[in-house]
Amino acid sequence: MDANLQEQADAIEAALDAAVQEIRGRTQLVPSVAVILGTGLGGLGAKLQNAVSIPYSDIPGFPQSTALSHAGRLLVGTLESTPVVAMQGRFHLYEGYSIDEIVLPVHVMQALGATTLVVSNASGGVNPQMAGGDILVMKDHINLMYQGNDSVKPSIRTGRTSDPIYSPHLISVALVAARQNGFHAQQGIYVGFTGPNYETRAEYRLVRKIGGDVVGMSTVPEAITANQLGMQVLGLSVVTNVARPDAPATVDAGEVVEVAGIAQPKMESIVRAVLRSLK
Repeated sequence: MDANLQEQADAIEAALDAAVQEIRGRTQLVPSVAVILGTGLGGLGAKLQNAVSIPYSDIPGFPQSTALSHAGRLLVGTLESTPVVAMQGRFHLYEGYSIDEIVLPVHVMQALGATTLVVSNASGGVNPQMAGGDILVMKDHINLMYQGNDSVKPSIRTGRTSDPIYSPHLISVALVAARQNGFHAQQGIYVGFTGPNYETRAEYRLVRKIGGDVVGMSTVPEAITANQLGMQVLGLSVVTNVARPDAPATVDAGEVVEVAGIAQPKMESIVRAVLRSLK
């Protein structure tokens, strides 16, 4: 690595250390579970007890959330008597951030003590067996979010992933929780695109042909990074609409947020069940 790249790599590591120090200066709680609250799902953060709220702007190295409904706060508190660190809002490639900026919070939450990551998102469905408001429990993903040749850039990523990325145990807990609470959830494949556009009819057909059940613009970098760090990962996706390429309908960001918000109680019941299972 040449001098400039080494300097950038050192800056990334310094940002990680500074972020951890800033958070530990505000709370002594050691979280065991990290939660990333995606589009329309930030309300779960209000359920944390005795939570310390830290704006991303106060955390060294953290980007700023610009996506609709992403509050841009880190919360540290308890839920189901379990210490939790939760992101109210995430970062996306389409906002202009690098992969390293997007995954920095995962490194920070793991360094704070978290050994489990629950990551949520809102997605568009391509599986006709789904309906808006359903929960997809991610059993795997297809990564179409590659950004150039990362081998020549400084990175805080740690290396290869281990298979499976998504914990079979936590998948089982999530599916049981859905049945017990009377709503539909099923396992499936999430396909990650860079965005920010919604997919064309041809792209929806492609996603279905390659085995995808839903498509979105997040989650994959965070899940890969958490797996590399040895964390167990659960991915949850709220299906906000189901695309029918032969009978297309328009959808906008406001509708996505609205449906995701309606589905938030379903997401909460699964997260609570996961926390109880980890005690």
